Amino acid sequence: MVFPSVSVIIPTYGREAVLRDTLASVIQQDYPTYEVLVVDQTPIHEPATDAYLNQLATDGTIRWLRVDWASLPGARNYGVRCSTGELIVFIDDDVVLPPGFLLAHARVFMDRSDVGAVAGRVFDRMKLAEAEPDLVIQDLPPEAMDPGIAWYHLNLVHTIKPQPVLTARGCNMSFRRDIFDQHQLWFDERYRGSAVREESDFCLRIRPTGYQIWYEPAAHLIHLGEETGGCHDISTRSFHYQVTFYHNNFLMALKNLTLSQFCRLAAKLFDCQVLGHPPCCKSGSPLKVLSRMLFYGIGFGSAVATWLKTPWDDGQIYSRRVATSAHRSTVPSATAITSAPR
Repeated sequence: MVFPSVSVIIPTYGREAVLRDTLASVIQQDYPTYEVLVVDQTPIHEPATDAYLNQLATDGTIRWLRVDWASLPGARNYGVRCSTGELIVFIDDDVVLPPGFLLAHARVFMDRSDVGAVAGRVFDRMKLAEAEPDLVIQDLPPEAMDPGIAWYHLNLVHTIKPQPVLTARGCNMSFRRDIFDQHQLWFDERYRGSAVREESDFCLRIRPTGYQIWYEPAAHLIHLGEETGGCHDISTRSFHYQVTFYHNNFLMALKNLTLSQFCRLAAKLFDCQVLGHPPCCKSGSPLKVLSRMLFYGIGFGSAVATWLKTPWDDGQIYSRRVATSAHRSTVPSATAITSAPR
């Protein structure tokens, strides 16, 4: 049996010990042919992390791609452009992979020619803590396939049955290479901050290709949800986080949804995030509701401004800079694909 080559792309920013643990679980994967690309946006690492990355890069275990900007979608695009695998797997820099993780992703593509992307299951530490202890989902509800409201019904933490889905979670998703090379789809680098909805935007744009997005619970990992580092502004009280959150949601909607779908998304976003109704369950204090309403309005206006620039700004801000702003580590390109470490 011939297994497709795999490129594992790990964007990272400001992570130290947890990044080392993530890499340790990745390089222990027992898969015939894969490469690991770390797109590193951290200006200066702790000595222990710097030494670890240098060692892995020097011996050809990883390719350490350092850039002088910070953008999650930009890092994803740059990683793809530097990769060589037939399949592209994206994971976060704060995850733990079980044995057989890469094989579980690859088998879906090998068994189903109609699948262009795989959404893996995520044992998310934060979401598991908030849910019912014994919650198990077989079939996702029809609402999970409605782009207007899917984001409040798509549960890739507790669902145990393989099935088609609308989108994947950025910390555990994979794609056929021709999604990028043949169909010329790239992540939109105009998504800001925590880059929420950038992966949803990308997955929604896969639909016209005829490919299906498939949820495979066997391709699972543990997401630690670290509160420091990464691409996250973990303080949801900050002005920047709030405006960015609404900007990204509305940008996704403006780019991909029909008017009817857009209205449903805007209404649900207001009901849940602004008014605080379930499943968001936020404070109903009039002052807080008013402040969230302000963020909602500013975020919407900002998204409209971004969207109106689309004719001359295709969302490849950082990719245009990689030739001058990014450089590879000392690992020669000949080591791009290596056999699985033993």
